[in-house]
Amino acid sequence: MTRPKYVYVASSWRNQLYPGVIAALRAAGIDHYDFRNPDGGTGFSWDQVGGTPFSRSEAADVYLKMIEHPRAVEGFKADFDAMQRADAFVLVLPCGKSAHLELGWAVGSGKQTAVLLEDPMEPELMYRMVDHLAPSLFDLLGWLGVED
Repeated sequence: MTRPKYVYVASSWRNQLYPGVIAALRAAGIDHYDFRNPDGGTGFSWDQVGGTPFSRSEAADVYLKMIEHPRAVEGFKADFDAMQRADAFVLVLPCGKSAHLELGWAVGSGKQTAVLLEDPMEPELMYRMVDHLAPSLFDLLGWLGVED
């Protein structure tokens, strides 16, 4: 792969590896989207619209109000604008539904895609859709065109 112009990094707020991936991209001079700190600001989280931080469930009627909150709309727009701008996507495991939906959109849009695997790895057949399965951050950086 040729070095991408802009990388969208999809993951989870709970992912402890995510900050290290962002730092490695920054150190390598790869322009990227950091959903936790978009353009130096604060990324969207459900507690900003009345949700319970890191909750795995809300009542459906509560969720429907939360998803329409102006802050949720703003957070979605920031993320989706960055998705459209990106020419490469990286999914950093472990992560949840939103990150996987973002990756699916990227695959369907013809973007270059990779998954940074976790170890041990729960097998997932549909990851065959992506362009690269990276067993390590070093391998991922090589795929992104970073030379030793």
